[in-house]
Amino acid sequence: MGLVVEYNPLHNGHYYHYTEAKRVTGADACVIVMSSNFLQRGEPALLSKWARAEMALQAGIDLVIELPLPYSCATAELFALGAVSVLDRIGVVDSLCFGSESGEISWISDLAELLADEPEAFSLSLRAHLAKGLSYPSAYAQAASEMLDRDGSPDADLASPNNILGLNYLLALKRLGSRIQPATIKRQKAEYHQTTITDAQIASATAIRKLIFGDDAGFEELAPYVPPTTLAIIQREFELGRGPINWERFRHPLFHRLLQLSPEDIAGYHEVGEGIEHRLKAAARQATTVAELVAATKNKRYTWNRIQRMLTAVLLDMKKSTMAELSLKNGAPYARILGFSQVGKQLLHEAKKKSSIPLITKVTDGLHPMLDMEIAAVAVYSLAQPEPGDRPFTAEYRRPPIVLA
Repeated sequence: MGLVVEYNPLHNGHYYHYTEAKRVTGADACVIVMSSNFLQRGEPALLSKWARAEMALQAGIDLVIELPLPYSCATAELFALGAVSVLDRIGVVDSLCFGSESGEISWISDLAELLADEPEAFSLSLRAHLAKGLSYPSAYAQAASEMLDRDGSPDADLASPNNILGLNYLLALKRLGSRIQPATIKRQKAEYHQTTITDAQIASATAIRKLIFGDDAGFEELAPYVPPTTLAIIQREFELGRGPINWERFRHPLFHRLLQLSPEDIAGYHEVGEGIEHRLKAAARQATTVAELVAATKNKRYTWNRIQRMLTAVLLDMKKSTMAELSLKNGAPYARILGFSQVGKQLLHEAKKKSSIPLITKVTDGLHPMLDMEIAAVAVYSLAQPEPGDRPFTAEYRRPPIVLA
């Protein structure tokens, strides 16, 4: 069984999803593709990928594979394609189970079937909604819902982020011709973006991060909402000065880059377009925090997450020309192993016989341009760690996969 995760951080809702997914699929082992240090919503992870991989292994996951950086902080379509292509190409995953707000896979599967070949009616509708000034996610949801209406299928709920991600997972499976079978588990008790805690045991990752960055946060307050192993890792990482990380930790290097660059330079970065570079430049001259910068740049067409992904591209020097050379539409070119259990070790042995892409356990220069980009991003991420430790910029070369005894 495969899962696509961020675990920012791993909490009780994630653990419920993992255990239910194993039950529903009848799986005897679990492989996850996990985001790197920068995430799909365009924000840095609370803790490094290594800490989050350890959380996953301690929770029962058998094999942790890193989602390459260009997919990790990308649109839902590319994020899903990158993750699904990894699961498909390693050759040992037979099912993919994702969380969704609906808990029903039939309408998502119907819609994926309709959209897999990007029909002209959908493209025309999408362009029409974009011309009205809607953001891309809103325009996409409207156009996709209209396709289901034409087909006579039940109404789609594409305003919910996990449903739209689920649709993109199924689209990726179809476009890759994958034999992996999809399943879904209904999200429980906390909405994806919910910032308040309303349950005694389950809270969204957003609410947990808000609690962590609050004035009166303590480990006791976190304890009801995360597994004990997660809590121990969070406490250890914070005490060692390796977290917590958020955008404000990157304020100085980010503003330095924005103020150095001309609007024309900014326009050359991934996801920047249609004149938004002028708003970014103007906002950088006035804002005093990253949150103020995003708020001043955001408009009806460009969502908060889209602006954050632009800032990630600027911070990490992810230029349009470089991204084009990576041919992201082709899917992931390798599988970087972050950790494994003893069961995962057997899975890796099997994957080495079946995988159509390299399985990387030791990093060196020049293995792939995408991996070189990841190494550079780890060095940038370390700038935000209060006490990064010895030789942080070479950490990726020295770090072997985590092995759970």
